[in-house]
Amino acid sequence: MAASIEHHVLARPSFDKPVKILIVVAPYYKDIAEAAVAGAKAEIEAAGGTHEVIEVPGALEIPTAIGMAERLSNYDGYVALGCVIRGETTHYDTVCNDSSRGITLLGLQGLCIGNGILTVENYDQAWVRADTQQMNKGGGAAAAALHLVALGRKWGASRDGVGFQPNRDELKIAGDVKGPTTA
Repeated sequence: MAASIEHHVLARPSFDKPVKILIVVAPYYKDIAEAAVAGAKAEIEAAGGTHEVIEVPGALEIPTAIGMAERLSNYDGYVALGCVIRGETTHYDTVCNDSSRGITLLGLQGLCIGNGILTVENYDQAWVRADTQQMNKGGGAAAAALHLVALGRKWGASRDGVGFQPNRDELKIAGDVKGPTTA
């Protein structure tokens, strides 16, 4: 079992300016969600950060809520928490893959997200992973978000996203960017 293997854990980052984290949780399995949120809150507070918690209906809605918060609010990072337990249909695969893909795409755009959506075979596996006295995956997801925030601050001021950026000269030629155009 993976729980018996020792893992390296990075030292908690420190911050000279306050850190504000949004915890987005899908509380379908309420006790699992509450344990994961407790772990995330404790980790954020231990790093001197503040947090807010919002609930969404399910794991598929987590990336959408994070994307909305990024556009409409002012959080430094995000923690995605939920639990998907395998059932009798392929719905499990869809929810696991699409929620993970959505979070990954947001991360590639520069958002600092710790993914704590548990994808397990049964309830017992979920509890071991969520419980703060066992694997504490909520705390681990918060730690991941905090580390990404620290990296972003280390590398400088925020930019207009990361990853693919359209050629600004081409936009000027097309008239989509204010300023002098080049011919």
